[in-house]
Amino acid sequence: MKRICGLTLILVVFLSLIALADGFIIPRPLRPHGPFPPNLSIKYHHVEIKIDNQVAQTAVDQVFVNNFHRDIEGTYIFPIPEDASISNFSMFMGNEEIKGKILDKDEARGIYEDIVRRKRDPALLEYFQDGMFKASVYPIPAKGETRIKLYYSEILKLNGGICGYRYTLNTEKFSKDPLQSVKLTVEINSKRPIKSIYSPSHNVRIEKESDHHAKITYVEENTRPDKDFFLYYTVSEKDIGFDLLPYQDEDKNGYFLAMISPQVEVSADKTLSKNIIFILDTSGSMSGEKIKQAKGAISFCLNSLNKGDQFNIIDFDDQIKNFKPGLVREDHKNIREALSFVDRCEAEGGTNINDALLTGLRQIEENESASFIIFLTDGLPTVGETGIKNILGNVKGANRSATRIFVFGVGYDVNTRLLDQLAQDNHASCDYVRPSEDIEVKVSSFYKKVSHPILTDVRLSFGQVKVYDLYPKELPDIFKGTQLMVLGRYRNGRHTRVTLSGSTRGTTRRFTYKVNFSPDDKNDFIPRLWATRRIGYLVDQLRLHGQNKELVDEVVRLSKKYGIITEYTSFLVDADYRLAADELAPQAGRHLKRGLRGEVGKGAVNRTIAMKSYQDALTAPQVYLDAEGKEQRMTKVVQVGNRTFFNKNGLWVDTAYEGKVEPVKVKRFTEAYFKLLGKVPQVGRFLALGDEVIFLLHGKAIHISDEGKNDFTPSELRSLL
Repeated sequence: MKRICGLTLILVVFLSLIALADGFIIPRPLRPHGPFPPNLSIKYHHVEIKIDNQVAQTAVDQVFVNNFHRDIEGTYIFPIPEDASISNFSMFMGNEEIKGKILDKDEARGIYEDIVRRKRDPALLEYFQDGMFKASVYPIPAKGETRIKLYYSEILKLNGGICGYRYTLNTEKFSKDPLQSVKLTVEINSKRPIKSIYSPSHNVRIEKESDHHAKITYVEENTRPDKDFFLYYTVSEKDIGFDLLPYQDEDKNGYFLAMISPQVEVSADKTLSKNIIFILDTSGSMSGEKIKQAKGAISFCLNSLNKGDQFNIIDFDDQIKNFKPGLVREDHKNIREALSFVDRCEAEGGTNINDALLTGLRQIEENESASFIIFLTDGLPTVGETGIKNILGNVKGANRSATRIFVFGVGYDVNTRLLDQLAQDNHASCDYVRPSEDIEVKVSSFYKKVSHPILTDVRLSFGQVKVYDLYPKELPDIFKGTQLMVLGRYRNGRHTRVTLSGSTRGTTRRFTYKVNFSPDDKNDFIPRLWATRRIGYLVDQLRLHGQNKELVDEVVRLSKKYGIITEYTSFLVDADYRLAADELAPQAGRHLKRGLRGEVGKGAVNRTIAMKSYQDALTAPQVYLDAEGKEQRMTKVVQVGNRTFFNKNGLWVDTAYEGKVEPVKVKRFTEAYFKLLGKVPQVGRFLALGDEVIFLLHGKAIHISDEGKNDFTPSELRSLL
């Protein structure tokens, strides 16, 4: 009986309050009541998921390593997703097949509290009852490996055109060493056209081979995965899909993520022909490998032009040299001559940015085609007009055709304020190519995304729902094969109609969608992602337009509330949690003033790239730049649901707590502790952070520590809840 309880005790470690856990082998004690062997290491963790019209089949492949000097016996467990069924389990132990057993949640629930009392390990509190698969594993050879494969299937729920899949990868606490390899691949086949594909948790590679088939890949090496893998995909018969994920917190604050994506298989009559001018800096500083890569990038773009496109090339240094006097159509002869023109470009002379851009803009007339300039430079303006303000004003005034100017800054000797403002003023984006990066790869990858315009001058109307603080502030054009993510806030959540409109061949097209903004507390990743984008936007405004106390205060408030640490708010990691946002603002102002001082050089470029990653974020950041510009992992900041906790010398503090209310102290692992957990099971996720935690519960502060209440009277407990 004692042995059974001991096994179950460890087994429950892996039953999640809110998510399913991947499989683990739990070593058994070497003798009754004896110590446990060291934790096993996981060599690799590979998962293949195939989703066919909402039926998901998951194949798990893991190799465990026994670093101990003796053979050991263990228990392999795998919590089972709701409504899922195990189809196969195999363990490679010679020719012997090991059978598993499925346990239901009632078998775990009865001894849960007793387990926590015995183990006295807060990490247990993150895990709770659920269905579970169990198998005995023996022997696990000394200094050897054991491989396990598990297969299960489940039917994914489709809600308003959105389908979600979830797989837990939170193994950081339980693997002795980092995993050599983690890999997840997802293949989606759908009868209805697939539109948006999005992972809020991981940076994934997405390959949409057609409107009905897609492949998603996540790969990482030498890592300790510490968060669940989430994937959303949407299906729709419309030319452009629109899907909405709303979220409302306990204070009735509404947030949303809108996903907009066109078809992959778009006929030629539904894409726009384009006017495109390539403006290439060939000043002396571009000599060597830079000019070679830049010429390769322009050549790739020329070879990728579409039928019906018009183009030109401007080669500039202190002189302006045109391929042709004006735009020419895409055909075999013009492309051949253009490639020869690019090949003859040489790096010499100064940098006349102003005249190069004005020359390009004069060649574009207003017509039904989308008009773009791709501008590539590696230096500062040194010839002609050199004043930043004047150049920006001249270009903006000359851009009567609403041409999008996409900018690439090469190297560190560029003025980041000039290039960013140039792109922003002209409805496009700016990117930077650092010395370690390949110009050809970066520019050609970008061109693939914008080569087929679908809709320009994009607008969104949200009907009866009040929306605000949308990011991006200005919606970009929609291109074939891309997807647009819009984050925002909302009030008055309800069913409504959203209208997406834009220009196609000189006419306005409108798409209408029925969506539901009704309160939803499931998508709790959205507020932090929204805050990431807002912080990126605010810091960019400070960088471009100078100090503003109101914006600085807002950056600090958001950074503290959501745990979004930047170079300018890295001091928050070590600041006293009792300090309110307005008390921290002066320190933030000093950091911002120092960090935003430079517009040119390595530091300016790196800071700009970092802030742009926040503005375009698809996942909340896991790293940040400290005050010295060095990359730091957010080990002292943890997101738990929609709460953020900072670690202050071993004490985890809910950022909603500002020290103005004296907390109720509760002693760990006492009757009071377990009564609180029993009444509000979700606080187990807070308690799992460590031995000392302060959090807010219904407006009251609770401090878990080695001192405090041993028990609650019924009235005391009611007052807390």
